[in-house]
Formats: sequence, C-alpha cells, structure tokens
Amino acid sequence: MTPETQLENSMLSCDLCGRHCHINRNLSPGACGQSSSLRAARAALHFWEEPCISGINGSGTVFFSGCSLRCVFCQNHSIAMDSPHSGNISGRTVSIERLAEIFLELQEKGAHNINLVTPSHFIPQIALALIRAKRRGLTLPIVYNTGSYETVPALKMLDGLIDIYLPDLKYCSTELSGLYSNAPDYFSCASKAIGEMFRQVGTPCFSENPFFSDGDSSDAELSENHLMTRGVLVRHLLLPGCLEDSKKVLSYLHRIYGNNIFVSIMNQYTPMPSLRSFAEGLPPERAASFARLTRPVTEKEYDALIDYAISLGMENVFIQEGETAAESFIPDFDGEGL
Repeated sequence: MTPETQLENSMLSCDLCGRHCHINRNLSPGACGQSSSLRAARAALHFWEEPCISGINGSGTVFFSGCSLRCVFCQNHSIAMDSPHSGNISGRTVSIERLAEIFLELQEKGAHNINLVTPSHFIPQIALALIRAKRRGLTLPIVYNTGSYETVPALKMLDGLIDIYLPDLKYCSTELSGLYSNAPDYFSCASKAIGEMFRQVGTPCFSENPFFSDGDSSDAELSENHLMTRGVLVRHLLLPGCLEDSKKVLSYLHRIYGNNIFVSIMNQYTPMPSLRSFAEGLPPERAASFARLTRPVTEKEYDALIDYAISLGMENVFIQEGETAAESFIPDFDGEGL
C-alpha cells in the first residue's frame, strides 16, 4: 500500500490512536480535535530536550496542533485541546508540501535533528512529508516525540522513516490514567506502542560514545559529540503524590528493556493555574486526587524515585537537577517557522 493510499484510507475511518474514534476526518474532527488537514503551531530550533537531542544547535522542532489525550496538567493546552470539537486550538494549516519544506529549512538552520512533537494524529501526512523531504536532501535523524497513545498499525506506517523514538510512559495505573488523561487503557496502549518503536529502531546509537571522555573536552563539546542518532528514549514525568506508580513505570521499563533503551526521569511538573479552580469545583471524593496536582514535585519525592532507579540497576538514565518546574519549557506558539 502506498503512503498516499494509507493517508486516504486512514482519514476515512480514523484509527490512529487509542480512542479508536473511526471518524471520517475529511468531514469532521476526530477525537484528537483535528481534521485531515495538517495543523501546526511552531517550527523552530528548540533547546529544552535531553542533551543528546538538543545538543548545541538545538532540535528542529515542529509542534503539531491537537492531541488524543486529555491530560488535565497539560502544559501545551493552547495547542492541544479542551474538548474534541472546541475549535479553539492554536495553529495554522500547513500542506504536506510545506511541511517537507519546513524540514529542509530546519536542516539549513543547523538543527541536529527533526523533532516531531505530538504527531500521532497526523502520521500518514507526516510520512508523506518525510518521504518528499528525504528525496530532496533531508539527512537529519528524525525524532518522534509522543505521548504514546498510538496504535501499532499506525506506527508501522513510519517504519524506516523514524530514527529516534521519544515516547512518554506516563502511568501504569488505570485509575490515574483515567483520572488525569481520560484514558484508562493508557498503559495497555502505550506499552504496545513502545514495543513497536523498539522493534523498529533497536538499541541506542550515538554520534560518539556517550560514556567516554578524554578529560580535556568542554561540556559543550561533549554535548555536541554525544548526540543520539538512533534508538528509544522513554520519558517519565513524576507527578506529585504519584511516586508509587512512577516506581511501577520504571520497574516495567527495566524488566522489559533492561539497558537497551534510555529513560529520562523528569521532575519538571508545573502546576497549571486552572487546576486549582478545577479541583475546587469537584465533589470532595474526587477533589483530593486533583488537588495534589496543584503543587510541584518535592525534592524528597524525586530523590526517592532516582534512588529506586539505581536500586533496579538502571544505567541509561537522564535526570533533572534543580527546580526545573520554575523554568519555562513552554515556547510561544506564535506560528514561527510555518
């Protein structure tokens, strides 16, 4: 089946994500809030990914509009969604041809890679754009940056096009994923998706050995030389009050993949102002579950999770230091680069 046929068929009855909405996206938005037309909010060099992704020059990042998940703590809510048909999602319509050009423009700007953020609901369109861009000289590694709520057949459309998978594994608990992302089946869907990602790209590769230094290189030189070129880097964001579930996430990843993947354990959870009023408006029996999201992660919680990772024998781990929640990881979604 050609990529063009895959695009046509998938939009008629969409089954790209775990929502399985089967909506004809040529006629109306799917559960992701998007029609069959590509929409994006920003395309620019981005410097706030893991060091092996951002490097010195930055990652050539395209932020797509819409999302299949409903994370109440979403930091990119302005380009995600409040409801499937809200119509208030930021972004601009971009043709497949224009997206291919954007990839090449980011390469010209010196990006270390092309970073596709929240791309799952546009997989067929992105696949076509990548094929066109590669034919015209795109040589950078392609990073697929996702919440991991894709179906395996959808990911198979990308086989051979993606070099680095950068998926989240947000929860193990069906209760937490139901409460905070309206997706009780999240772990079932995401674990299968990550398995397919690993099947496609295998164990990590770097431009140079990330564990070797002659002792004379500067931090900048080390960062630039240790760029990831292939593999899977799973992100896990520790949520306040959810330490035990986070331990289950790390335990699962280590049991299934050992040190054949990298894991990024993040403490950058930032309470969104709307969460407090949202929690206050809930019945008492539900309010407590959301009220805990109105504070940052404590140093004690994060240290306990890092200690647990060490106790498991996890070696390929990125950690965050300092009060990263106080920093802004949210760019201006102003249409730059589109």
